[in-house]
Amino acid sequence: MINNSSLGKWNRLKQKNLNQRFINEVIDGLNCSPFEASAVLDTVYKVYNTYFESCPYLKQGQLFFEVVAVESRPDAALSDCKMVTVILTMNDDENDLLIREKEGVVSLRQHRLQRIAEETFQQGGLLTVEDIAYRLFNCGMRTISRDIKELKEKGIVLPLRSIVKDMGRAISHRSLIIKEWLAGKEYSDIAQSTHHSISSVQNYVDKFKRVIMLIEEGRELNTISFLVKISKALVKEYVEIYKRFDIVSHRKKELTDIVKKKENISEKNGGTQ
Repeated sequence: MINNSSLGKWNRLKQKNLNQRFINEVIDGLNCSPFEASAVLDTVYKVYNTYFESCPYLKQGQLFFEVVAVESRPDAALSDCKMVTVILTMNDDENDLLIREKEGVVSLRQHRLQRIAEETFQQGGLLTVEDIAYRLFNCGMRTISRDIKELKEKGIVLPLRSIVKDMGRAISHRSLIIKEWLAGKEYSDIAQSTHHSISSVQNYVDKFKRVIMLIEEGRELNTISFLVKISKALVKEYVEIYKRFDIVSHRKKELTDIVKKKENISEKNGGTQ
């Protein structure tokens, strides 16, 4: 038997995210159907996605967090390490609530653990087990260590400071996702073969596309790193893949169309960026 009170709880929680608030405002303000309001929301994301990605302000569920920089030696004392500020997504109602409802608390914690570790690494930093347990998740270090072990058994190696020697593997794992996409595979197939969520795969591909768009504009690597919010090393790796990988025709066209679209927008705006 379905527990109606439980269903009501999840429905109430889902109503609290910004997407639903926007849809409700459009329905009330424009007197349109939920389907039409959702279509408006999709269009907003389509048009403003690049701006949202490069916007320096926090989105709902995000926070600023100070971490050790990637380039700091693993054997260096924390007092001697370079620090960087990264933006972490601690809560994403659209994806997190679904995982919590369908798979439970442990799966949600591991999903969030993977997300914040990847976000930190993409922005040039490294989390520690202590950071995650005591400063972010408010749980024991054994719990996080157990999660790390279970994820590793699934083929997911997290880019954490304690396993910095595996960093090359972590980077190549991300590159594998990009290469599979360039070879023509769809998000769902890549997610299944690499043990990542579809949203994570899409996020990596979106950042790769932005790197290519900016490199074709003639931007410097440091500038691209800042705009896309990934490390300079990862920018270099993406550019190397773009130049050397045998890209299938429809992916090549997709990347070319992105660059042309950007050029057309720039011309209409009088050449301003």
